Amino acid sequence: MKRLFKNASAAVAKDDLRTRLLMGFAAVVIGSLLLTASARTQIPFWPVPMTMQTMAVILIGMTLGSRLGFIVVTAYVLEGLMGLPVFANSPARGTGLAYLMGPTGGYIVGFCAAAYVSGWLAERGYGETFLRAGLVNVVGTLIMLAMGYAWLAHLIGVEKAFALGVMPFLLSSLVKVGFGAGLAVLIARSPLKRWR
Repeated sequence: MKRLFKNASAAVAKDDLRTRLLMGFAAVVIGSLLLTASARTQIPFWPVPMTMQTMAVILIGMTLGSRLGFIVVTAYVLEGLMGLPVFANSPARGTGLAYLMGPTGGYIVGFCAAAYVSGWLAERGYGETFLRAGLVNVVGTLIMLAMGYAWLAHLIGVEKAFALGVMPFLLSSLVKVGFGAGLAVLIARSPLKRWR
């Protein structure tokens, strides 16, 4: 009888591992498609057009959790490094390492950190209410802006980087924080919460 339970337990664990791997693979594919679509969707805004990519990064982290969210966003970045046209304005601006070494490279690397931190906060209950989800969105946005600013400052100088790489995005970031917080609360109350 003991052996029967041991064999049954091993079979369930094996099926559970297969299911988790399949779900993880599906998350990477769907997340990559979502990030690519959000990067290519430009919404007219002032002073610069707005994409939904940063909001998608944060929502992926909050929905999938720190580890899987980080893996999904890192896979997306690696796809771009391999030359796939997944980033905003690519391939017109070049692809691969050349794109990452350009002015947007710091923001793109910041995507990975923002997804991880957003997921970590969501795993600890942030994201259940509009205010807490808004806080997660603010933190994720600040991570991406800070990393993007740091890289841009390295390329063009501190003052110019702030004027071109931070200031134009503050208003659109605020809009995305509010919209992202609302979506995060809806996701937290849906079956998608089980991904974490």
